Amino acid sequence: MTHPTLDIDLFTDEALAEPFEGYRQIREAGPAVFLERYGVWAIGRYEPLRAALADWETFSSAQGIGLSQASNRTTKGLIIATDPPEHDRLRGVLADKLSPRALRGMGGWIREQAEAHVERVLAQGGFDAVTDLAAPFPVQIVLDLVGLPQEMRPKVLGWAEAAFNAGGPPVPRTFEAQPLLEEQFAMLAEIDSDALAEGSFGRAIYDAAAEGKIDRDSCVPLMSAYVTAGLDTTINAVSAAIQLFAEHPEQWDAIRADQSLMGGAFNEIVRHQSPVSWFSRVTTRDADVDGVVIPAGSRVMMMYASGNRDERKWDEPERFDVHRNPVDHLAFGYAVHGCAGQGLARLEAISLLQALSIRVARFEIGTPVPRLNNRIRGLASLPTVAVRA
Repeated sequence: MTHPTLDIDLFTDEALAEPFEGYRQIREAGPAVFLERYGVWAIGRYEPLRAALADWETFSSAQGIGLSQASNRTTKGLIIATDPPEHDRLRGVLADKLSPRALRGMGGWIREQAEAHVERVLAQGGFDAVTDLAAPFPVQIVLDLVGLPQEMRPKVLGWAEAAFNAGGPPVPRTFEAQPLLEEQFAMLAEIDSDALAEGSFGRAIYDAAAEGKIDRDSCVPLMSAYVTAGLDTTINAVSAAIQLFAEHPEQWDAIRADQSLMGGAFNEIVRHQSPVSWFSRVTTRDADVDGVVIPAGSRVMMMYASGNRDERKWDEPERFDVHRNPVDHLAFGYAVHGCAGQGLARLEAISLLQALSIRVARFEIGTPVPRLNNRIRGLASLPTVAVRA
């Protein structure tokens, strides 16, 4: 039986910096495509991708969500690398703390932190939208919520970078990341749970183990999930927003004039720039994807960033438009494995953008430096000058 195939490499420096032509080729080739170079399948069109994400029984996460066997072994037990019912048990540990009600309760505190952070950054004059503005804020917020010991905090951005890189195919960037991924798990395992702050996410995880709600072996993977996965979406979304609003000042004018557009603008930012490019699944049985059969036991790349640029779904998908409000984007995944922390990421990013909208009339940027990572896409640096309102 014939099926669509492509011999393209999505993991060169050039492809990671500018991936959208490769994604277009995948979408044009078919609803599901076999990528010969790495021996995996890819689903890049919006509708079949959304359907596959909803079918966790066929497209299983239990064998890991990377392309690297070493990474999948190390990350065994992460929420995103499990299926129900274990997935639901693990996710339930912090469900109350990440609920809409809980986020409303911490909203005032996060907005106050955002106001203070933006004032400090703007006082510098010129700043880097990644390292000065976008990165420090979620590191402070998330790690305070998790209760991570201070001595570990300087390591977390490197750990996050490695966690996403280590899941790539057998290329140098993947191999170089694996030791850092293993270091993260080893250091988290050394945490004295009694030293974690009362009420913190970390204490809640260890309390759940003590109460028999989860296995003790699940504590470190859960800590890892919230320490590292909780950072990059916000960092990449905020820095992407500064670049987009600098390049499209009329869009910045629109949200400054009408704050009700802010939520839709965030949706459009993450649709347009999709901080997480892909995760993978393994088929538990033959899967018919719009007439293309993926055999049982196949590893399949779920191409979130490609689906978010699918011409079959979006009108002029390459156009950035804060009035679009694409509420059904796939930047946070979908269904069972939709990002547990997406509400927090949204609150953090919007709080920063609101604080900036009051104070900044225009962003002037220098040359963006892409952040090259196997699974996430963003900027490493973006020199910025903010013209005060």
